[in-house]
Amino acid sequence: MQKLIIYGPAKLMGEIEVEGAKNAVLPILTASILAENKVIITNVPDIADVKHTLEILKYLGCKVLFENNTVVVDSRSIKKFVIPPEYTKLMRSSILFMGALLSKFKKVELSNQTGGCEIGQRPIDLHILAFRHLGIDVSEYDSRIICKCEKIKSGEIFLPIPSVGATENIILASIFCDDKIVIKNAAKEPEIADLCHFLNKLGAKIKGAGTHIIKIEGVKKLKNEEVVHRVIPDRIVAGTYLCAVAACGEEVVLRGVFPRHLDSILHILKSAGCKIKESKNEIWIKKEGRLKGGQRITTHYYPGFPTDLQAPVCSAFVVADGVTIIKETIFENRFKHIPELIKMGADIHVEKDIAVINGVEKLRGCRVFARDLRGGAALFVAGLCAEGVTEVFEAEYIDRGYEKIEEKYSCLGAKIIREKGE
Repeated sequence: MQKLIIYGPAKLMGEIEVEGAKNAVLPILTASILAENKVIITNVPDIADVKHTLEILKYLGCKVLFENNTVVVDSRSIKKFVIPPEYTKLMRSSILFMGALLSKFKKVELSNQTGGCEIGQRPIDLHILAFRHLGIDVSEYDSRIICKCEKIKSGEIFLPIPSVGATENIILASIFCDDKIVIKNAAKEPEIADLCHFLNKLGAKIKGAGTHIIKIEGVKKLKNEEVVHRVIPDRIVAGTYLCAVAACGEEVVLRGVFPRHLDSILHILKSAGCKIKESKNEIWIKKEGRLKGGQRITTHYYPGFPTDLQAPVCSAFVVADGVTIIKETIFENRFKHIPELIKMGADIHVEKDIAVINGVEKLRGCRVFARDLRGGAALFVAGLCAEGVTEVFEAEYIDRGYEKIEEKYSCLGAKIIREKGE
């Protein structure tokens, strides 16, 4: 077990480059098994979930090289279509190999017990229903899902909710469909658009990514040429930096970001008193004094406020002046960070899916435990602005989605060390 020791309070000053997006690179790496030649993926974050995905690719038979935030994948030697449970249990996104392997081999077998953070119900029934609609035979036996088909049939699929994972899995499974497939009420996240951009570079024909209607025209074969793709910046990592500056104060420039991907959090922080300026690929933020409370924040599907930033923004507003209300509408078990924040002196009351935050003047450092990825980031932000020493245990959760977090925030003036936990 790893722990991060944070000496607060910090004042954050300087410039920082935002890493590539975890939620974009994982499906892109999964999609690389469809390529007819080598693919070179740049701006890849050095995080645990990327390493787990690369292990799956190697197990399946791909040749993989990862150095200097660049991954080279050659999938031409891939032969396996079965993924053992010791691989799928490592992360939730392993479920996307269903769609990719179905496109590759017209069959796939993997465990239905995927890993990831326990933040609430994340059933794969939407994936399975969509696959059956595409003419795929899906059966479950002894905690395993077995999918097979002769071809992917054309048609329309309506998603009851705009599920990111289901949208991605349908896209991956549909590349070689016999005609056209239309996904209605598709998820609109930028990470899906990035996946589709990558697939189109390979030779797929996908239109409408970033809208609620995505159209896939089946192709017989992908291009036999080397493809280079740069992953989009991580809007959740960028949003966490913004929340940290809002909580701690001072002045930071985020480089290599897409501000339009961050409209919801930028609007909230501006309303709370942060000074913010945006250019094409940069965001400047300055905060003096306490944040203004009185905000009402509701998580929603993109372009609404992201559920992945609910925990970090909570840590910013626990030290705001006034009452802030956060409503979590996506996952029902995403307030695990709040008992730990209360240990640090936060005044928060939770009733079902609503957290009422009565801002306090300061937090005090203590021992806290991360229970999931974004909750761990929230405790990290809280530790930065707290008085005294904060020890965040089980930092492995944070490592799943943030690259060398202690080093990057140290570059902005924070004092943080990493040690093995007890």
